[in-house]
Amino acid sequence: MTDTSADLVILGGGSGGYAAAFRAAELGLSVTLIEKDKLGGTCLHRGCIPTKALLHAAEVADETRDAEAVGVKAAFEGIDIAGVNKYKDGIVARLYKGLQGLAKAHKVNLVEGAGTFVGGTTVEVDGTRYTGKNVILATGSYSRTLPGLELGGRIIASEQALALDYVPKKVVVLGGGVIGVEFASVWASFGVDVTIVEALPRLVPNEDEFASKQLERAFRRRKIAFKTGVKFTGAKQDDNGVSVSLESGETIEADLLLVAVGRGPNSAGHGYEEAGVKIERGFVITDERLRTNLPNVYAVGDIVPGLQLAHRGFQQGIFVAEEIAGQNPRVIDESGIPRVTYSHPEVASVGLTESQAKDKYGSDVTTFTYDLGGNGKSQILKTSGGVKLVKAPDGPVVGVHMVGDRVGELIGEAQLIYSWEAFPEDVAPLIHAHPTQTEALGEAFLALAGKPLHVHS
Repeated sequence: MTDTSADLVILGGGSGGYAAAFRAAELGLSVTLIEKDKLGGTCLHRGCIPTKALLHAAEVADETRDAEAVGVKAAFEGIDIAGVNKYKDGIVARLYKGLQGLAKAHKVNLVEGAGTFVGGTTVEVDGTRYTGKNVILATGSYSRTLPGLELGGRIIASEQALALDYVPKKVVVLGGGVIGVEFASVWASFGVDVTIVEALPRLVPNEDEFASKQLERAFRRRKIAFKTGVKFTGAKQDDNGVSVSLESGETIEADLLLVAVGRGPNSAGHGYEEAGVKIERGFVITDERLRTNLPNVYAVGDIVPGLQLAHRGFQQGIFVAEEIAGQNPRVIDESGIPRVTYSHPEVASVGLTESQAKDKYGSDVTTFTYDLGGNGKSQILKTSGGVKLVKAPDGPVVGVHMVGDRVGELIGEAQLIYSWEAFPEDVAPLIHAHPTQTEALGEAFLALAGKPLHVHS
């Protein structure tokens, strides 16, 4: 058994793992990065990137159908799924190649294989032990299912949905969170009959209630069916389709059942518990500086309780690299992590919901909602929705919630406003280019600062 050493050994090459590797290398540390599959992890190969490629193809399909409304003559002839997949896979391949080049440029020792954390600061891969002065556990997440609901055949998770080589006629989506809503949006644009089943009372239940209502209204207009507050009780499949049973006694027949009930931490089978890592409900427990209960062992990304978002893992990777290098970085504010659902329309938010703000500050929380009907660029784009601000009593804005096509691109400014604890009076004088959707943020802050302009009282 050979033993190689480095300043840092990282188990997992997804967003969190590779960000830690590159930043640590920039800071002069020697790095060994272990990945059993492909550098980039779920996000690049089976998650964020390919899903957003499908969503863009869906947007083009919708634009083509509606072209006549803006005076353009175009005919929508259907979806060439082989062409869509070629476009999607091409984007992933280019980004993967770029990532491999960056790993080489940073002189990261990339080890291919399944690693096992064997304790101390050592990870074993195929009989070779890699010991670091520090170790980062970054093994990501997997698609969860429900007890008694086995994935396979016509019952699929998001990974299989991304690889479909045909467009189904009818789909049931189990779960109305981010993943379920995004796939429902794609399929509806592709001409599929979609029904979402969500056990909680509303779609995107982690978002502010305003966002859920706006999205539900838009989905009704798009003829996307959804059943909220209804529990799934079972599914049976045969060669002809899948039959989905609900607690209400209703049965829905479909070609496919997409299970989108969230992602679970990929912590089993890597030696964590055997080595004494503290784990609760499958998650690796860390302090605010992402240290586990074991000395010199850190964890980042989806295996750490909190939002399972690629950019969270990415930032945590950078944080831990800087922490190990002695730079004492600022602790990451979980509420300041932007969240975007890339459906049509998009949902984007940062900070606290109105409900969370009231729990924290009491009932004297102020809110203001600006309708995109008053925003010129949104009218040009033929999108509806709004911007909702949540303000602490005698304090800064603590939450920004937006619904509408392309509002995900506005989340950068919203994040700065939240993170810098800006008061409405701080933002109101800032100039927003006309005509842009950023004006919607500007108008909302003008109104909250007591000087509303394009607002109907």
